[in-house]
Amino acid sequence: MRLLRARLLARAIEDARAEYDANRRAQVGTGDRSEKIRTYNFPQNRVTDHRIGLSLQKLPQVMAGDIDDLVDALIAKDRADRLEANGND
Repeated sequence: MRLLRARLLARAIEDARAEYDANRRAQVGTGDRSEKIRTYNFPQNRVTDHRIGLSLQKLPQVMAGDIDDLVDALIAKDRADRLEANGND
């Protein structure tokens, strides 16, 4: 009976570890270029947010914290997505 209990416990631990590892891999991603949220191009003074396709030619201002244009565009995109999702229900 102790042997069975030990095997069941080892199996449960192995299953929990496998589930944890799978969740972790899904969160981390691959780091590919296609997963990038935003890129900063210093030679061209440009910042691009790939989620909304917005490029701004004001990299120094963005780096200094002036991100209102980015935030406003993200909010507008989120609102549009929510309206579209609610309209499809």
